[in-house]
Amino acid sequence: MAEPDYSVALFYSTSAAIRGEKLAKQAGLVVKLIPVPRHLSSDCGVCLRCDSRDVPELRSLLEGARVEFEEIMRV
Repeated sequence: MAEPDYSVALFYSTSAAIRGEKLAKQAGLVVKLIPVPRHLSSDCGVCLRCDSRDVPELRSLLEGARVEFEEIMRV
């Protein structure tokens, strides 16, 4: 069985990360707030983990709701 392929959305603030999580869950995406992995940087210390297949939908949701995020990257 293949290892899951995850991506993380990095945010400028914790409140934006929490808002992003709420929007994503309401849209039916499987997401989880996690600490930012050490090899990545973020201003707030938490990021939103999602399946890499869901990145286009997550990006669209965040942009459509004007939730500011730094970037979404595969980990």
